[in-house]
Amino acid sequence: MPSPFAIDPATEAALGSLRRVRAGVLDVAFHESGPADGTPVLLLHGFPYDVHAYAEVAPRLAAQGCRVVVPYLRGYGPTRFADAAAPRSGEQAALGDDLRALLDALALPRALLAGYDWGGRACCIVAALWPERCAGLVSVNGYNFQHIASAQRPAAPENEWRLWYQYYFHSERGRAGLAQDRAALCRLLWKLWSPTWAFDDATFARTARAFDNPDFVDVVIHSYRHRFGLAAGDPRLAGIEARLAQQPPIGVAAITLDGAADGVMAVGGTAAHAHHFTGAHEHRVVPGAGHNLPQERPQAFADAVLALRAAG
Repeated sequence: MPSPFAIDPATEAALGSLRRVRAGVLDVAFHESGPADGTPVLLLHGFPYDVHAYAEVAPRLAAQGCRVVVPYLRGYGPTRFADAAAPRSGEQAALGDDLRALLDALALPRALLAGYDWGGRACCIVAALWPERCAGLVSVNGYNFQHIASAQRPAAPENEWRLWYQYYFHSERGRAGLAQDRAALCRLLWKLWSPTWAFDDATFARTARAFDNPDFVDVVIHSYRHRFGLAAGDPRLAGIEARLAQQPPIGVAAITLDGAADGVMAVGGTAAHAHHFTGAHEHRVVPGAGHNLPQERPQAFADAVLALRAAG
């Protein structure tokens, strides 16, 4: 049985009641709000964040008639692996496959997919590999795939320093540091990545509880090692990884977003991603927003989702 995970009533008031469903290798915990027959919208969070990133986005969408589903990703909050023997993979193929499995489990043939960071990567993967499942895509930081074959090619020095935490996680010292004080480390990343966002202790604490998941450290460490070719992937997902290695185009209608104050992703870098989008595509830069864009600028994120719904 899944471990108990108390949900703050304020969280359910904003995001809807907590539900569970078996989806692939996971017992996925998710919040759902809005009319059951509304336009389905899935909102996916990143690292090191959780569903609270959408606490002000989801009500805006639900009020406009959307059926809004906000899941906890593998390794976060009350989501659990249904199979104790399943690899605790954090690779990109796992995130995409989890999202496809969740759509199946919820009997949603097609939905609007929106996310950032890890969650944006999952949305991009489904949009590219299973476009019939994606009614439209909102992706922060553009074409959010990892090209593992070129991962050892250094970037410009001014961009390399932003990735210090990834190199830290490549070492056993980094694994121990994450396990020992995950809250302090993740709070530091929040500050560095969103330098203009004045979040308070309570805001961070609401999310930090999600990092106490028993698989959090394993999934995070595997994610940052696999993307550099330093850890083997889940053999079950090898076929998906092979398709992603080809850098497939995204043909569904898409809006990509950048926060103008993003402290981890080089702002403007997504302009080079345009050729990966072969369908209708609009790129927007959101003034004052850092990496956690939906929590920092919820109206801008909700507007992007609603624009795709209107266009579809």
